[in-house]
Amino acid sequence: MEREIVVPGDLLGEDPKLAGSGTYVQGGRVYSANYGLVDRRTNIRVIPLSGRYIPARGDLVIGKVVDVTFSNWIIDINSPYEGLLHISEYPERVDPANMSKCLHVGELIIARVADVDPSMKVELTMRDEHLKVLKQGRVVDISHVKIPRVIGRNGSMISMLKKDLNVSIFVGQNGRIWLKGDEKRVDIAIRAIFKIEHEAHTSGLTDKIKEFISKEL
Repeated sequence: MEREIVVPGDLLGEDPKLAGSGTYVQGGRVYSANYGLVDRRTNIRVIPLSGRYIPARGDLVIGKVVDVTFSNWIIDINSPYEGLLHISEYPERVDPANMSKCLHVGELIIARVADVDPSMKVELTMRDEHLKVLKQGRVVDISHVKIPRVIGRNGSMISMLKKDLNVSIFVGQNGRIWLKGDEKRVDIAIRAIFKIEHEAHTSGLTDKIKEFISKEL
């Protein structure tokens, strides 16, 4: 079965609980945030068709569990290459028989790329204090090349978004961004992030985004 191709703003569904990566919720409906392919297997997500992320050692990424094997969780890291999270790289001791109870298919994590070999085998780890399972919140996808603009010089843009909207935000280097907070404020933050992505080439962008937020609140 062929997946449908969508563009930003296309209506994908009526249930906001199904909103996954590459989507956003507005007015209780789920819309596409990217140009890409729709995947409806577990929720509604859009796989981008351009600007795919190529992992590098040390990158912090937001990944989604897509399979569980005997000793590895298979992680979608928004890349042509899947990540492998070995059972030994989980922050707690895990019995192989209970792997799916610790991390189940569809669950989101913050992980670090521990190694990438010449064949592009991507090994992940969660054995750092700030790496964790994301139990709540929402995740959106943007082009990974625009991530530095979302962060801003010395973290100025992302700090402003967090402060002015009072939301928690984690920016993955693979183009995925996690947000948690009041639903209305998260919606505004997501629209601001898409605005940053689309206007990344313009000057004075921080001031433009600050003005946008102030009008939306």
